[in-house]
Amino acid sequence: MTTTQSAPITEEAFAEEVRVFLDANATRRQVEQKQEWGKGSDNVSLFAEKTRDEEQAEVEQAKAWRNKVFDAGFGWITGPSQYGGRELSASFQRVYSAIESEYAAPPQGPFGIGLGMVAPTILAHGTDTAKDLYLRAMYRGEIVGCQLFSEPGAGSDLAGLQTKAVRDGEEWIVTGQKVWTSGAQYSDIGEIICRTDPDAPKHKGLTGFVVDMHAPGVEVRPLRQMTGGASFNEVFFNEVRIGDDHRLGDVNEGWTVALTTLMNERAAIGGGGAGVGGSMSVERLADMLRHLGKDKDPVLRQKLADVYINTRIASYTNQRAMAKIKAGQLPGPEMSIGKLTLTQNMLRVADFVSLALGPKLVADDGEWGTFAWSQLVMGIPGMRVAGGTDEVMRNIIGERVLGLPKEPPPAK
Repeated sequence: MTTTQSAPITEEAFAEEVRVFLDANATRRQVEQKQEWGKGSDNVSLFAEKTRDEEQAEVEQAKAWRNKVFDAGFGWITGPSQYGGRELSASFQRVYSAIESEYAAPPQGPFGIGLGMVAPTILAHGTDTAKDLYLRAMYRGEIVGCQLFSEPGAGSDLAGLQTKAVRDGEEWIVTGQKVWTSGAQYSDIGEIICRTDPDAPKHKGLTGFVVDMHAPGVEVRPLRQMTGGASFNEVFFNEVRIGDDHRLGDVNEGWTVALTTLMNERAAIGGGGAGVGGSMSVERLADMLRHLGKDKDPVLRQKLADVYINTRIASYTNQRAMAKIKAGQLPGPEMSIGKLTLTQNMLRVADFVSLALGPKLVADDGEWGTFAWSQLVMGIPGMRVAGGTDEVMRNIIGERVLGLPKEPPPAK
């Protein structure tokens, strides 16, 4: 059971506590000095094709692991004690994450959106009822959250959304459609932004809510991607009732709520992996060239150097942004830089592997580390949309970071 420390704990003592827990509940990874060609996972997909049964099994494994982590006191290390948190600094979370990476634990992908974006928004803008109902349950892995922002006519222009919420006493009736919702198929709750004042300027008439994804009137339909997977969904709301105690922030102040979520979203996406990491590491790409006998090719060597340089620069930029968050400041427009460099570096990797592999990228002859890259190449367009398109990121950087004038409106 989670307890609040009665006396300050050092990072060394905390690390020992973490290792005791992980040694008892997980298996250490085998450390290899070097990833040899043809060894390890051949999966470099972004949105892999999975059956619903496979997907649900992964969710259940992730939930079971998160239950253990939370009950041991590591589920919300920086969170308030009243919701099961430890109230420790972000440095303790980094200690835990670093040590856990040495162990084989179930992937926590299903919780990425809920804990990275929705939960911080509930903590910042939710009612006491919503906080009591959802925060502890989310961090303990009992429920999964999703983000319901984009619409068919309001993707890049989020403030133009048309899903409406009409007040009916102590409830709101929501009608409309959302699209490109990741994980909606296995989510229990969603953060939704609705139009509550159709006559107000588009940024001023929005309100945020927490919606039960199992409520009557909610319909989730999968969207098949060219990778074969269906990570995204369209979600329909047909007169779905939401209690006013599930409202996020003040009525018609939903744009502020949305910005909180979006900044956390870009921090979560842009700050992860310095753009390309793990299975897409520069070391693996260099091994590919050696295996193909193309390690002396000057064009490929230059492209590989370009990937390396840009991923290193991205990692340093992300470190500066994370230092700002560590200092207690909210993630700002600089996270748009991290998100944009992520997709640009993925494009560099896709260009590199396409040139290096040639026909092997599109013809599956069974050779390890070749055709598998097609999943990455086909998944990158989705990443260029998720969390804000590349074009939106450039506008934010130009206007809010560099101070450039806004683009002129289209001619009427």
